[in-house]
Amino acid sequence: MEMAIEVFDESKMRELSDEDRFNACEQILKNEEDESKRWDAVWLIGELAENKTEEDPMFNRVADVIEWVMKHDNNGVVKHEASFQIAARNMRSKIPVLIDAALHSESVLTKHESIESLGLMRAFEVEDLIKEALKDPSTDVRETAEFVLKRFARMKNQGEYKPYNIL
Repeated sequence: MEMAIEVFDESKMRELSDEDRFNACEQILKNEEDESKRWDAVWLIGELAENKTEEDPMFNRVADVIEWVMKHDNNGVVKHEASFQIAARNMRSKIPVLIDAALHSESVLTKHESIESLGLMRAFEVEDLIKEALKDPSTDVRETAEFVLKRFARMKNQGEYKPYNIL
């Protein structure tokens, strides 16, 4: 049984052209005060990168807006979703953004999801940086880092991460 995630789309953005949808989501992400609307916009803009690669201009535009969210949004839940989208869409150029959030965010939730996303992406190249999170004051962050490092040890020879259809 497949579980669907309900993303509130009161503006029917999924019916817009990709360009119009991108522009509407970007405006919400950069200007909307309601974090619940920004969370939905992160998801809706992330869908535009689904099944695309770094060779696709839309993939890179989406990745850049999600990076903007990671660096500028003031809500840990919104940044949590942005971290997830980076991993789900395998935006490997944004691994440094996840590392920065994992080690320096004020939000424990953001740190946790950034570390977990690095694990999902099999970002073995930053394993030593993830080890720094083992010293974080938050038990949740330390546990997440420990979990990811254990998974890395098991997954090292299983190949590169390939994103999948989320819904």
